[in-house]
Amino acid sequence: MPILPIVHHPNEILETICERVNNFDKDLHCLLDNMYDTMIAEDGVGLAAPQVGVPRQIAIVDIGEGEESELIELINPVIINETGTEIDIEGCLSFPGIYGKVPRAQMVKVKAFDRHGKEYNLEAEGYLARAIQHEVDHLHGVLFTSKVVEYVEESELTDWSEEQLQR
Repeated sequence: MPILPIVHHPNEILETICERVNNFDKDLHCLLDNMYDTMIAEDGVGLAAPQVGVPRQIAIVDIGEGEESELIELINPVIINETGTEIDIEGCLSFPGIYGKVPRAQMVKVKAFDRHGKEYNLEAEGYLARAIQHEVDHLHGVLFTSKVVEYVEESELTDWSEEQLQR
């Protein structure tokens, strides 16, 4: 599948509220497949459609590696419950080289649709919950830089792997 170009800040689409998906068709499936290949090629753990120039409510997340890998496709996602708070370091494919500490809910419950239009609920906690919140924010035009409480220099990231930092 083709690798899509990542939209970097500043670009208006990154701060656009995305449109709902109504057609769960081959075009959507193709976009999801291309987004996955792009995310993997860029060493990301999540990617939202506006980050590849598509202003639609589509995001993917996969925080695992190898056998631990499990792709989550989030179409028209809504966070319906969140609990707890934790602050951790985030980065973003649309902001290369920029990292910061961001407060997020420790646990979220999400309602979304899969590529076939089937609604499902998902509960996530910790790092997975953080990645989902980061991608859902993209769909509402909210950038992680608007939530950073402290920026972190790349040289300070010695304890973090690239997979943990790219979303």
